[in-house]
Amino acid sequence: MTPITNWSEIPDFADEAEEAEFWMKHELDSKLMASSVHEADSRESTTITLRFDPRMLSRIKRIARSRFLNYQSMMKQWLAERLEEEMRKQ
Repeated sequence: MTPITNWSEIPDFADEAEEAEFWMKHELDSKLMASSVHEADSRESTTITLRFDPRMLSRIKRIARSRFLNYQSMMKQWLAERLEEEMRKQ
C-alpha cells in the first residue's frame, strides 16, 4: 500500500469505482490521520431544542442502544450524513 502523507495527494475522482480502485492501493498515513483529528471545543457547539413524538424518540434510542451509541451522537451523525448528501446534490 502506498501511504498518503498529504491531503493534496488525493485526486478528484470521476466516480465511486475510480475512488474504490484508488483506495485499494493507497492508505492514509497515521501522522496525517492524527493531525486531522478535531478536538471538540465546547464553544463550537450550540445547544438546540427539538420536540419529538415520544414513540419516535423511543425508537431512535432503541436503535442507538443496539449500536452501542449515545442516541444524541447517533442523531448528530445522521444529520451530518444527510447534510453531506444534500450538499453533493447541489
